Amino acid sequence: MKRELVERELTEEGPRRAGGAPSRRRRSVTVNLAESPLTWLHSRGYLDYRQFDAGERLRADYERAQLAPSVTMRWDPVRARNTGDTGLTGAERQIAAKARFHGALAQAGGGLQDVLWRVICAGEAIPAAEKALDWPARSGKLVLRLALDRVADFYRLA
Repeated sequence: MKRELVERELTEEGPRRAGGAPSRRRRSVTVNLAESPLTWLHSRGYLDYRQFDAGERLRADYERAQLAPSVTMRWDPVRARNTGDTGLTGAERQIAAKARFHGALAQAGGGLQDVLWRVICAGEAIPAAEKALDWPARSGKLVLRLALDRVADFYRLA
């Protein structure tokens, strides 16, 4: 796993990102900026292997389908290994990934698609997703687990 470690000062409100008044007691924490929210949740025991694998497959399909917004034309080819789409052209693999991605979101259902996209595809932290969706604090982990169970069923993970 890629590591991009930075030191952040801890305050009563949480890590201080930049600026602000200095605190009396200085404590810091090391943060890995390259770690995805999904990996963070799995490494701390909030997601089991099946849910983690489902999230990683959904993210891989999102990237293979090149669904992320871009400002200009993209000329980079789709670089995907072991997709199971043998004998397909690059464009056909991209279309197949897009169909799988939308199928997985449809399997999750309307109320769960938002949290899947925000946490897995956009890389938002759970508290930020809860706030953006206007959910109560600490409800995002439970809802994400339910959504990932449905996505795992779609991908037929055991």
